Amino acid sequence: MRVFLLLVTGAFLLAGCGAPPPGASAYGGQDVYRLSNINQGPAQLRMLDGINALRSASGLPEVALDSSLNAAAETHSRDMARQNRPWHFSSDGSSPVERVLRAGYDKQMLGENISETYETELETLAAWMEQPDTRNVIMNRDAEDLGFAFYQDNAGKIWWTLVMGGGGPAVNLSPAPPAVTAPPGELPFG
Repeated sequence: MRVFLLLVTGAFLLAGCGAPPPGASAYGGQDVYRLSNINQGPAQLRMLDGINALRSASGLPEVALDSSLNAAAETHSRDMARQNRPWHFSSDGSSPVERVLRAGYDKQMLGENISETYETELETLAAWMEQPDTRNVIMNRDAEDLGFAFYQDNAGKIWWTLVMGGGGPAVNLSPAPPAVTAPPGELPFG
């Protein structure tokens, strides 16, 4: 099984060894993978196919693209680019679970992978598969749905977000109470 998984991953990596994709251009001596921020579809389908091949090779059920998860992923990719940092919390302080609920997803959010790269979606998938924490999100047994999106900034950097969901109904979180930011001794309450 492990050999088969390595062969599948190797096939994805070799697929990227051909000529640069259409629209690639030089950036600091490197080719920049150019994507259209307007058309997420082809990259989403390539990621879905890659993930389902890896899951199938491990005896896991396939996942399906979910429009709510795609919307949550796209919003977060744009927000990371605006903040110029890859992290799981939005500029408004919302968590991945809160973003998924806000997007209307009605099952549990199981995990989120993020990345900032100049690489293709399949190279990003290969990098995620090399790390145990990000691989566990992709290979979660309970996963039924996938959300995937990117945002490419003007410099060519691509901000990737992948969200996996499934299982039972979503857990509706109560918003956290506001943080007390007053200095000690000046608390706003009794």
